[in-house]
Amino acid sequence: MEKEKDVFQMLKDGDPVDMTQPYYLAAIEHLNFGTQMSHKINHAFPTMENLRPLYEEMFEGRIPKTVNIMTPIQIDFPKQVTFGENVFINHSLTLMAAGGITIDEGCEIGPQVTIVTTNHDFDNHVVLKCKGVHLCKDVWIGARALILPGVTVGENAIIAGGAVVTKDVPPNTVVGGNPARVLKTLPPPKPGQSKKALWEAAAKL
Repeated sequence: MEKEKDVFQMLKDGDPVDMTQPYYLAAIEHLNFGTQMSHKINHAFPTMENLRPLYEEMFEGRIPKTVNIMTPIQIDFPKQVTFGENVFINHSLTLMAAGGITIDEGCEIGPQVTIVTTNHDFDNHVVLKCKGVHLCKDVWIGARALILPGVTVGENAIIAGGAVVTKDVPPNTVVGGNPARVLKTLPPPKPGQSKKALWEAAAKL
């Protein structure tokens, strides 16, 4: 007999989730945990010595030591967030993560970025319909960008500041605008080429 999904897997799989049903109570408890941990982190003295144990607590030990997140933050479903190595996130990050957010190795995220995975059924607003977001390796997201549910940002892509990203972003491209569109195509990185060198090359295109 197939094991029944829990509410967190339902959210990740994009199943309709009725927030008035008893099974959603576990999600509410975890959302409250995420809100309370965000508050705790935001009111801690901002050194990595102070913040690291709090992030370990928030993400239940699943956050690599090479991930650095500046405060303040607002993260509602930390259970649904996965990080790769060597990630840097600037201040004022908002993650509405019920549907699952994966941030791969080497990503850099500018200040005041918002990533959303949740939506509501148009005919019944108490029903959530989520789609996950995936930032592939070495993505760079500019300040105040908004990434909407279901988006995959391809490897080495750059999201311009203030962009509203509504659909998948091809690898090795720069996108910007509302809705975001491809502004230029980047050469793929050479073996051993650093991200900094790649971005400097992009600025000259």
